[in-house]
Amino acid sequence: MQSTVNTFDFIDATDKYLWGYMYGLSREYIIDYLESKGVPVGGARIIEIGCAEGGNLCAMAERGAAELVGTDINEPRLVHAKQIAEKLGVDITYSTHDVIYDQPLPEWIGRFDIAMLRDVIEHLDDAEIALRNIRRLLKPGGILYVTFPPYYSAFGGHQQTLVNWSSKVPFMHLLPKPIFEKMIASGRPADQVEVRRLRDIRMTTNKLRRAADAAGYSIADEKLYLIRPVYKMKFGMNPVGANFLKPLPGLRDIVALEAGYILKNDG
Repeated sequence: MQSTVNTFDFIDATDKYLWGYMYGLSREYIIDYLESKGVPVGGARIIEIGCAEGGNLCAMAERGAAELVGTDINEPRLVHAKQIAEKLGVDITYSTHDVIYDQPLPEWIGRFDIAMLRDVIEHLDDAEIALRNIRRLLKPGGILYVTFPPYYSAFGGHQQTLVNWSSKVPFMHLLPKPIFEKMIASGRPADQVEVRRLRDIRMTTNKLRRAADAAGYSIADEKLYLIRPVYKMKFGMNPVGANFLKPLPGLRDIVALEAGYILKNDG
């Protein structure tokens, strides 16, 4: 399999961007990070929930993962993921099965060494239920890798998805509701709905920690960032860590643009 995103000229321009930054993120950061924490990707059985075009999984195929499964509730994105994997000659199973809220497929229970939930948990109404259901997919000692932007951070409201004049206004999601509603009114309708949901959910580092504990995980590692690793792929900005914020629960949710966790299945 080729290993330079710029050579994948057979991929549609939009898919190439979406798939490409995920592929680059795993290839340049996630895989090395996991392996530095004693979580080998080579030879592992891996499932990603919310995999979109499958860039992360393709990078893990390069590293020699034994089995790769991607799930997403967005069927068009999975169609593109399948097409890209086929053209690359990568063996990845894609499914629209909703791992979070549906009963898991029997053959998936206790099967995986690694599960991934990158920038998904903040969209889920009940993080504890989601984490419990994902834990059923993991082997004893298996890990779940979770990342998300804390809600109270500059763009934790996902206002950038609106693609309107307020998209680049940091902290706009924390304004009083009447002002917030006016600022999102010209955004894309589906994204207006989602930023309202995020305002109700308000995922924070404390909420994630409590949900993980209640769901039966231990926190094997926590990593905070001032500049997110994915910004290297999107904007050419090098990551800047913020682990000094760990002891400061109020401040870390405002200042850190990403919170990442390796959660271990202690069952």
